[in-house]
Amino acid sequence: MKTLEEIRKIREEKRKELDLRVNLKANTVEKHILVCRGTGCTSSHSPQIIEKFREIIKEKNIQNVKVIQTGCFGLCSKGPIVIIRPEDVFYSMVKPEDCEEIINTHILGGNLVERLLCKDIDKSEVKRLDELNFYKKQKRIALKNCGIIDPENIDEYIAFDGYKALEKVLFEMTAEEVINQISESGLRGRGGAGFPTGKKWEFTRIAKGTQKYVVCNADEGDPGAFMDRSILEGDPHSVIEAMMIAGYSIGADKGYIYVRAEYPIAVQRLKVAINQAREYGILGENIFNTGFNFDVDVRLGAGAFVCGEETALLESIEGKTGRPRLKPPFPANYGLWGKPTLINNVETYANVTRIILNGAKWYSSIGTEKSKGTKVFALGGNVVNVGLVEVPMGTTLREIVFDIGGGIPGGKEFKAAQTGGPSGGCIPKEHLDIPIDYESLSEIGSMMGSGGLIIMDDTKCMVNLAKFYLGFIVDESCGKCTPCRIGTKRMLEILEKITEGKADMEDLEKLERLAGTVKTSSVCGLGQTAPNPVLSTLRYFRDEYLEHIKNKNCPTGECKALSHMQINPEKCKKCGLCARNCPVGAIIGSREEGYKIDVDKCIKCGLCKSKCNFKAI
Repeated sequence: MKTLEEIRKIREEKRKELDLRVNLKANTVEKHILVCRGTGCTSSHSPQIIEKFREIIKEKNIQNVKVIQTGCFGLCSKGPIVIIRPEDVFYSMVKPEDCEEIINTHILGGNLVERLLCKDIDKSEVKRLDELNFYKKQKRIALKNCGIIDPENIDEYIAFDGYKALEKVLFEMTAEEVINQISESGLRGRGGAGFPTGKKWEFTRIAKGTQKYVVCNADEGDPGAFMDRSILEGDPHSVIEAMMIAGYSIGADKGYIYVRAEYPIAVQRLKVAINQAREYGILGENIFNTGFNFDVDVRLGAGAFVCGEETALLESIEGKTGRPRLKPPFPANYGLWGKPTLINNVETYANVTRIILNGAKWYSSIGTEKSKGTKVFALGGNVVNVGLVEVPMGTTLREIVFDIGGGIPGGKEFKAAQTGGPSGGCIPKEHLDIPIDYESLSEIGSMMGSGGLIIMDDTKCMVNLAKFYLGFIVDESCGKCTPCRIGTKRMLEILEKITEGKADMEDLEKLERLAGTVKTSSVCGLGQTAPNPVLSTLRYFRDEYLEHIKNKNCPTGECKALSHMQINPEKCKKCGLCARNCPVGAIIGSREEGYKIDVDKCIKCGLCKSKCNFKAI
């Protein structure tokens, strides 16, 4: 148990000790070797890198050097990442066998390991993190501590103003004043709908009931999304502190974090953080001797996508099958076990402490008129810099894809971006300059969603993409309502007919009618948004649907039943690369005579097309 004075002392002393993490001119002889221990880098052996560094340092009896595990730095495609502070040297794609060289050359010798320096999108070697184009247009608020602190060390969180916002709230603000700050900041829910956070908090505060709950929705289920996971892995205390502030504001003394069981590192770090906060007396009874009580527990989700819907999530916490409830009543009035319940997602909570400490005006000065602050995106697909990015609202899609993301690899063209996962829509090339905010995306038939941003190049078939997302929705539908249970299944069957060359124009008409019906009559957000990928691809890529139906042809070759592989003799350079890579020997010929495809042998795998450097296939 720590007194408030002891926590303040930790904040002051530890902050001085950790100044080198954020200050390139820190007055210190110490060096900190920061190693990413997010899920991506962990899968590429970063734990072994940490162990190897510590082993070498111990063997060589090196003083004033510490090895620190951190959360995600963001640039996942360059992992495992090692950053040495205070000089801020950025090493990428590090392997355990590189540790000895880094210690000998850099730490002991004072020279850079040139071959491990991160290469920027222009192929130039970059010495420091802040020199990378990937970071130049980002602004980290929700990700403020990720990549800086050890997420399993509460003292490091406290050093960077951790639990200072809670202290301010408990000693200087009323519940109404806290909610007013959140409202005036313009913060909107980052789970997808974008509902004003302050309003949700106020609705729950005024709801009748002696027992109320605060819930964190960490059931991040969109394919390719890992925003909430990274925050929980890199900065779990920020979510716990925000939930406590929310509890104070609405009159709740209990919180639950509902997190996917498929996030083992996030779950483990949450449990460590909760236990540490309890040991310090930050969670529990009579916090800071103010009479305020609050505690948090973790509940694991079993992998059902529908449990990302708030009422299905509540049902799951209660031990029932995760199926959405009819609304109204809304959770603010009738939530967990029938009690008033506040639900926000991880990223929403991750903004709260900064708003309390810096003020509503500071936060509302970032972003656009109606979409304030920043948004975290999991940038993936056909883009050079795959990773986690946080940008001010209003940043254009072009800036994210090309300035931050580094553009499309392999010399291919940008075709579309899918936002919002299965619930979202496709943004075509003509809208590359659209500002990313709630209203702008809605106007073009897409949505912000939780933050998945999948980039597609010109080799992707949009009909096949719509089929993929509908297949996901069909598998994940809870089956409670007929429109979603049956309607999405019929839509998927039509898309399968189209991609197999068995559909006609009447099928296309049925698909559009079904999409409208499912959208307007489903019970929950999953069913209501399920047709979005179909509707958006029909809106912007209708010609591809017509090509599939009328000409029985898939222009990209992704739909194997409709692909017709052949070699264009005018573009072919007779290099033989396609023939050498064909797994079934379907490409015949020679470098002198040229090559052609034996259609009887061809299995339409597309490997030859992907290997051809001249777009001859």
